[in-house]
Amino acid sequence: MENQSQTPNIFNDGQKQNLTNATAVLVLGIISIVGCICYGIVGVICGIIALVLAGKDMSKYKIAPDQYTISSYNNLKAGRICAIIGLILSAIYLIFAIIILCTFGAAMMSHPDQIFNHTY
Repeated sequence: MENQSQTPNIFNDGQKQNLTNATAVLVLGIISIVGCICYGIVGVICGIIALVLAGKDMSKYKIAPDQYTISSYNNLKAGRICAIIGLILSAIYLIFAIIILCTFGAAMMSHPDQIFNHTY
C-alpha cells in the first residue's frame, strides 16, 4: 500500500512560479527614472508604487523562496533599485522645481508694477 500521508500539491505541480509583481516593479522602476524629467511628479508616483509592490513580493519570497524562480526575484531586485534611483532623482528635481517657482514668484511679486513695463 502506498504512503498517502504526503498529498500532492494540485496548484504547484512541483514547478516554481514567478513572483506576481516582479515585471510590474521593473517597469515602474524604469518609468520612475525616465519620469523624473516630468517635473518629478511622474517619477515620484511610479517610484512609490514600485517600492510598495516590491515590498509585498519581497516578503512573499522571504517566506517561501523555494516556490519562486530566481529570475523573477532578480527582476524584482533590479526594479526595486531602479525605483529607488528614480525616486531620489525625481524628488531632487521636484524640490528644485518648487524652489525655482517660489524664487521667481517672489521676485515677480516684489515689484508687480514693473512686470510689463519694459523699455526696448
